[in-house]
Amino acid sequence: MAQKLIVDCTTGEQSVVDLTDEEEAARSAAQVEAETENAAAAEAAAQAATDKASGNAKLKALGLTDEEIVALVG
Repeated sequence: MAQKLIVDCTTGEQSVVDLTDEEEAARSAAQVEAETENAAAAEAAAQAATDKASGNAKLKALGLTDEEIVALVG
């Protein structure tokens, strides 16, 4: 079971206690949510890279040079 550190700021006393079942469930749910968000962000970044490469290829097929493409899209 996971533990947490509790610090009393007025006295400086520290104690380590086990998480309750509710806290453990919330921690697990937050971890799953974070992993899902990270996967979605990675997928979005990969899609953006694919879209950029596709767009550049289409511009090149229209006859634009690499310099002209950079001037248009940065």
